[in-house]
Order: sequence, then C-alpha cells, then structure tokens
Amino acid sequence: MKFAALVKKILKREGRSGTIDVSVVDDQTIHALNKRFRKKDKPTDVLSFTLNETGFLGDVIISEETTRKNAKRYGVAYEEEFKRLVIHGVLHVIGYDHGKKMRDAEAVYSQF
Repeated sequence: MKFAALVKKILKREGRSGTIDVSVVDDQTIHALNKRFRKKDKPTDVLSFTLNETGFLGDVIISEETTRKNAKRYGVAYEEEFKRLVIHGVLHVIGYDHGKKMRDAEAVYSQF
C-alpha cells in the first residue's frame, strides 16, 4: 500500500478530514528537531506535530536511518517498520497519546 493512501484510510476511519504531511529525514535532522522541540538530545524514529490549520492537520517526520536500524533490531522488513511509524505518527497528530487505545488502533491499522 502506498503510504499516502494509508494516511487517507486512517483519517477516513477516524472521521477526520485534511492533510498530514509525511517527511523522511536523516538522523542528524531528526536529532536537531527532537532537541529543539522535545528537549531530547538524541535522534528518534518519528516526530509528530499537530497544527490543525484549515485543511492541514500536521506533520509526521520519520528518520530513515533509525527506521532501518529498528527494522534490523526487530527483525522486520524496512517497509513494515516504516508503515508502523507512519501509523504511530498519524495517530499522534489526530490526538492519540501512548497507551492501550493507541496500541489497539495501531494493531487495526497495521492490517491495512
């Protein structure tokens, strides 16, 4: 599945409309963003920014390097790990916090 289609399916199922941009960056870039916005001085796999402007819900930023490392660590294909991060990021943009509700939604959307 194309990831833009996945984002649209999640938004439709969640009763949301609008656009979420998904960007892929390197570890250096996500490290700088993580430090600036979360005060965490290290790279991370995914960052989400909720904007809720007319027609634009927010941004999901994924580190390609960390995604590759995580895929190897978890023994999954890169595409599967990338898909997991897209789902996780989109759910954060639309208001999910970490916890059971997010884990349940991630399980549902990983089947798409």
